[in-house]
Amino acid sequence: MTVDPLDSVLLDALSGGTGVRLYALDDKLRIVRADSPRDSSSAAADEEFLLGRHFAEVYPVGGGRAEMEELLAGVLRRQAHLHRHLRGRRALAQEREGTRTYSMSFHPLGDPAEPPTGIAVLVADVTEQECARARAASLDAVRRRVGQSLDLAATCEDLVQAVVPGFADIAVVEIVDEVLRGAEAPSGPLGRDTPLRRTAFAGPDDGEPAHPVGDVRSMPHPSPYSLALSDLRPRLLEVGPDSGWLAGDPPRARSIAEYGSHSLIVLPLTLRGTVLGLLSLYRRGGNPAYTQEDVSFATTLATHTAVSIDNARRYQREHTIASTVQRRLLPPDAESRALVAVEAVHAYLPGRNSGCWFDTIPLSGARTALVVGQVKGHGIHTAAVMGQLRTAVQTLAALDLEPDELLARLNDTARVLDRERHALPVGDGPSDPLEAACLYAVYDPFSRRCTMARSGHPVPVVVAPDGRTATLNVPEGPALASSDRAPFGTLSAVLEPGSLVALYSGSRVLLDKPGTRPLSEVLTPPDRPLRALCDALVYNFPAPELDGAVVLLARTGSFASEQQATWELAHDLRDPGAARALAREQLTAWRLPDETVGTVELVVSELVTNAVRHGTAPVTLRLIRTSSLTCEVHDTSPSAPHLRHAQTVDEGGRGLFIVSQLASAWGTRYTGQGKTIWAEVPLPS
Repeated sequence: MTVDPLDSVLLDALSGGTGVRLYALDDKLRIVRADSPRDSSSAAADEEFLLGRHFAEVYPVGGGRAEMEELLAGVLRRQAHLHRHLRGRRALAQEREGTRTYSMSFHPLGDPAEPPTGIAVLVADVTEQECARARAASLDAVRRRVGQSLDLAATCEDLVQAVVPGFADIAVVEIVDEVLRGAEAPSGPLGRDTPLRRTAFAGPDDGEPAHPVGDVRSMPHPSPYSLALSDLRPRLLEVGPDSGWLAGDPPRARSIAEYGSHSLIVLPLTLRGTVLGLLSLYRRGGNPAYTQEDVSFATTLATHTAVSIDNARRYQREHTIASTVQRRLLPPDAESRALVAVEAVHAYLPGRNSGCWFDTIPLSGARTALVVGQVKGHGIHTAAVMGQLRTAVQTLAALDLEPDELLARLNDTARVLDRERHALPVGDGPSDPLEAACLYAVYDPFSRRCTMARSGHPVPVVVAPDGRTATLNVPEGPALASSDRAPFGTLSAVLEPGSLVALYSGSRVLLDKPGTRPLSEVLTPPDRPLRALCDALVYNFPAPELDGAVVLLARTGSFASEQQATWELAHDLRDPGAARALAREQLTAWRLPDETVGTVELVVSELVTNAVRHGTAPVTLRLIRTSSLTCEVHDTSPSAPHLRHAQTVDEGGRGLFIVSQLASAWGTRYTGQGKTIWAEVPLPS
């Protein structure tokens, strides 16, 4: 090949570049000139070997010799300049060099108006630059991905996915088993028998991992893994069939052989002198072995990951404690409550939010209170506030308050809790404002009326026995602890026996997501077992979007007429005697023992006497037989009765005191039509 003088000058100039090899090829793609970098000690030997050889024989990189030949032929055919990054091994490469990355520029030689007389090829080994670029990309991926989740296993999975395949062919994370459960990380050095759980693995599919994810075992000793956990220093080593330490771990030796791994970095995951686990990075096949520079880089990754793992561990620990506290503060299963004319079940869906609660509260007069609520936030502080609000609801419910009045007083309690929260020292608890919601409903089986009020909570859904579904538009009151002083409204609805009432914390929007079935489908037919209906409702929630929720499902009923008796009494002083006679007749019909009959007669007499003397007409007496016997006397006066402790010489004032001694519980509830004084007398088993 005759080289144009200008081309010759160009070749001379380019061949002087340090680190760049220049080759001149003739039109048969044979090397006619080879210029190695000036600092190359083997330039003369290289040139003697290369001259006259086909370029594809010397650089069978990319897809191999055939692909290189096709690439060169294309340059000649199209007379176009070309630049490629290709991986492979050149013919003169020493065995230890392994696979390299080359930047190759192809330039046709000769007059552009004539067919090319050859090709000038500039070759630069850019392996180190590519490795640096891969390290930078891996570091960026780790910083973007690792630490975004507070799930410890997900954090480890994010790490291995971020470094494979850019920085490692295989990555394994093994975490101290007790750390995965939220326990404090042990101080280093780690004992040989400390169990580690394989938490994450990433690698190619043409081999079998030594142990599956989830496997728990201590590290074999002696091995690079046990030594790294002992002195808390990283290890860089070549691995192969002749590595003596693999004899003590046959599964790992077999896996390394299957994958063809040849280079290994082992790094302890440490933080402030404690040991969280171990990170193992492998390279295999033709990829270059790890260097000390790679070890320094991997240490940076391990440090970042250790902080993220510890954050996830701390969250896991707090979440475990908060969940335990929440379970202790929640009532037992709704099915275990002795409710009258109401059947109820609940489902608790765990999540980050530890402030969801529910309650079913037996009330006087065979009524039942249904409660669901939610405190915004997570952690033990949120669970504690949830417990305080639930206790407050139980206390207020025992006062027989109407739903709107109960929520108004609960709102006052929430404001006090919010002020106490802001008064805490900095760092001693959450400083953000308290946000809570609650829905309180009372069902009366005699009137079949359900009265509800809500404070910033989703509205309930009712399914009639025939399958008709309705959303009860309960007036929305202000959220608990908010500065809004608006009054709470109520909604009363008459429910057919067998109706379903669905209450749940969280947003109703969840039930309107694409892919969720309408409630009219989920809760029908409504006569199915209540637990099956509740489970179906839970299945309908879009699980990935749930952050903790409670579902309370209740089926209403009516009260059997033979288990209650009601009389309207004349408002005169003869009423107590008439009331005693009516009560005695009914109790005898119920075949109650004489001792119970006598006790109830006395309670009825005192309650009716109190109504006749201090109340206004009409006066109504009702006896309700459940697991106990309830005596209710209603009059239209709003005046409140008071329990007095009469003096020895007093002729009266002992009525309610006598009632309090004979009854297991007594109280007063107010309605728009007056008040009802009630007392419960225990029945024999």
